[in-house]
Order: sequence, then C-alpha cells, then structure tokens
Amino acid sequence: MGYIRGICISKERGTAKHEVESAKFIPDWGIEGDAHAGHWHRQVSLLSLEKINEFRAKGADVAFGAFGENLIVEGFDLRNLPIGTQLRSGDVLLEITQIGKECHSHCEIYKQMGECIMPHEGVFAIVLEGGILKAGQSIVLKET
Repeated sequence: MGYIRGICISKERGTAKHEVESAKFIPDWGIEGDAHAGHWHRQVSLLSLEKINEFRAKGADVAFGAFGENLIVEGFDLRNLPIGTQLRSGDVLLEITQIGKECHSHCEIYKQMGECIMPHEGVFAIVLEGGILKAGQSIVLKET
C-alpha cells in the first residue's frame, strides 16, 4: 500500500503545477481543471515521492508539481510497474499507460540541475473510474 502525498494541477501546459487539497478525477478525461486532461493516454501523471526526495538530496529545491506531475505517490517504485497496472484510491481507478516520456525542450529544473527525473521516473495513466481524491489517502495496486 502507498499514499498520495500531493495532488497538483495547472491551467496551462508547459508550466509547473501547483498543489491543491483535493481534485475531481473524471473517467476518460483526467483531472478537472488540469491542462493535460483530455481524451488521450496521458490524462494523469504520477511521480514517486522517494524519487523526488532523492533528487532533492542532490541539492534541488523543488516543490510538488515542479516536474509537471499530478500525483505524488509514496510507497511504490512507479517506473517499474508494468503498463496496464491499475491503482485504486477511494473511488478513483487509474491504469498506467506510459512509463517515462521524451523531453522535447529542457525545463527549468534541467537547466538548473543538468537533469530532470520526469522523463525516466514519471508514469502516465488514464482514469477508468472517477471520484474525488485528497492528499493523504491510501493507494493500492488493484488485484486482477
């Protein structure tokens, strides 16, 4: 079992996301009010808290959402979960659709640190079942 340690959204693509207390997840869409929501395979982005903390230990001063991630999850090595893995938190059911991403232009974090973890540590998911999520909720792998 893991925990959701942060939820972040942004109104525009290509900008850092900001933390919110709760968010509404909409099936086959993503997070209400987030720029990356839509009918595609990368509706929600997830990043492991442990990987953020490792990056911070290198001297990076990064807040939740700085990498463009929607969910900060503690307790899972997300990048090693296979595509198709389902994660449940409350009423929300997510399915991992992509691991990592190509970085087309270097973000501010890369310019400051010489690297960014989102391209190789971030994972993306679609929303299969919707609901409201709050930071602190547990998240589990769904048994298949």
